[in-house]
Amino acid sequence: MVDYSKWKDIEISDDEDETHPNIDTPSLFRWRHQARVERMEEQKKEKEEFQKVKSSNEKKLQEAKQKLSEAEKSGADLSELRTALLELQQEADNIKQKEDEIKKKEKITPWNVDTISHSGFTKTVINTAARKKEENLTEEQREQRMKTFVKENEKLLKKFGMLRRYDDSKRFLQENQHLVCEDTANYLVIWCINLEMEEKHDLMEHVAHQCICMQYILELSKQLDVDPRACVPSFFTRIQVAEAEYKNSFDDELQSFKERIRKRAAEKVQDAIREAEEEERKARLGPGGLDPVEVYESLPEELKKCFDAQDIPLLQQTIANMPVEEARRHMKRCVDSGLWVPQKNSEVEGDKDVEPDGEASGQ
Repeated sequence: MVDYSKWKDIEISDDEDETHPNIDTPSLFRWRHQARVERMEEQKKEKEEFQKVKSSNEKKLQEAKQKLSEAEKSGADLSELRTALLELQQEADNIKQKEDEIKKKEKITPWNVDTISHSGFTKTVINTAARKKEENLTEEQREQRMKTFVKENEKLLKKFGMLRRYDDSKRFLQENQHLVCEDTANYLVIWCINLEMEEKHDLMEHVAHQCICMQYILELSKQLDVDPRACVPSFFTRIQVAEAEYKNSFDDELQSFKERIRKRAAEKVQDAIREAEEEERKARLGPGGLDPVEVYESLPEELKKCFDAQDIPLLQQTIANMPVEEARRHMKRCVDSGLWVPQKNSEVEGDKDVEPDGEASGQ
């Protein structure tokens, strides 16, 4: 027959029962757990001290019996030895009685989460070969691996980024353990930057929280030198019942990360603006490779007025009133930038005078 009586009284977990809403529940749970651990430590210490007393008594009792046996052979006085042996035997009886009391106390002590089971053996296998292979990847190989990973898992990655409860995130990662990796963290960082550039600030902050959770898991795996998938339960258990110092550290890192995202997004926006302006500038370059906007801005005010009014006679008169070299230089730059389109067989530069013959490009 199987004795099921030991399962009748099991001490519940420290965080199973409900508490009053005005009570700091995480602090209460920590206090309960600490009190139970201290109680177990006291019981362990008491048992260890008892074992020392028992071992000492057994050793002295054995020595006393040996001395009595040797004294009987030599014919020495046995009265003192017999008295000492009797006292040791009485002490052994008291120790036996104490031992029975300890065993009875252990039997009626309720089980709890720390004593209900013990692992028969533990074994951790670290795939160092895979890690070494990972470290030897080139930047091009890492980029290709990242593209393949995102292509195969983008739907799952977005789902994880949108989760809001720790329990849901923990369950999701345990069901999709291949997502617990550096590529997921990198994808979430890029997603955060894109969201900030699209001015979706609230959504960016939410995804940023999920990104920091993943980065904490990866950092924990590096500290423990274990597979990051094994750190998922540990992280979420710790962050849910976190001490103030740990929670503050997490929040500080989250805020710093969001600031870095905002800064990087702003830089990328500026880069995009500069690239667009450069493309626009290249598109408007004249036949001589000059920017018409830059050339126009460098012209004397009297020439600007001619181009603004698209008045060719006025332009001819203005050019005629200018020094030859200066007029030739300005008109050549206007032609090279496309501000002035000369007619066929016309000369922009003359030996003495510069007579424009063509079309003025208006601004």
